Amino acid sequence: MRQVQRSSLISQVTAQLREEITSQRWPVGTRIPTEPELCEITGTGRNTVREAVQALVHAGMVERRQGSGTFVMTCSDLGGTLGKYFSDARHRDVTELRETLEVTAAALAADRRDDDDIRAMLGALADRNAAWSDETPLADAVRIDARLHRAIVAASHNAIYLEFYDSLLPVIHDAMRHHAIEHDDDYIDEHTALVEAVIAGDAARAMQAARSLFHELSESPARAAEVRE
Repeated sequence: MRQVQRSSLISQVTAQLREEITSQRWPVGTRIPTEPELCEITGTGRNTVREAVQALVHAGMVERRQGSGTFVMTCSDLGGTLGKYFSDARHRDVTELRETLEVTAAALAADRRDDDDIRAMLGALADRNAAWSDETPLADAVRIDARLHRAIVAASHNAIYLEFYDSLLPVIHDAMRHHAIEHDDDYIDEHTALVEAVIAGDAARAMQAARSLFHELSESPARAAEVRE
């Protein structure tokens, strides 16, 4: 029996950690376990874990933050590449790209959503509306908001749409934060109407609700809003 090469072991651990991220068990924006915890989880040494995490850093999937830990930035390898490419994109351009994807995804979701999708969307909608109604910190409210939009894209059951959407999550978060600062509106009615249309299986109404939401985001007059810290 051949000994397992160290490089192979690192690759195995990297794949194991990547699976935790791509499966959403470690969602975007959350901190991954510490090195000692990862050693225990994987049954490997600290050097192996450190190199596996570094591989994910190079891929753009996680980011080390001094004194805070390592955080998930995107749930796909593609996300690291596209995230860097789109990092300097204008917020208007990101919103227009999102509209193109999400309007079509809403129609597909209305046709294809299943019971699990409905539960996920209703739960995400409740969390999203609650976050914008209370004193939830802005960064958390944005992350929760994006989770609702992702749930609708996931309900389209188009794997390529979802992969691409996940790859853009860091940029989407930034654009959402920008809009939240400029527009003092919680858009609760608009998001509720969108989810209701998808659940009702009305593709035309879902597309219209999604399109109306993006028009609200792009056309509302900018107002100074107090940023929740």
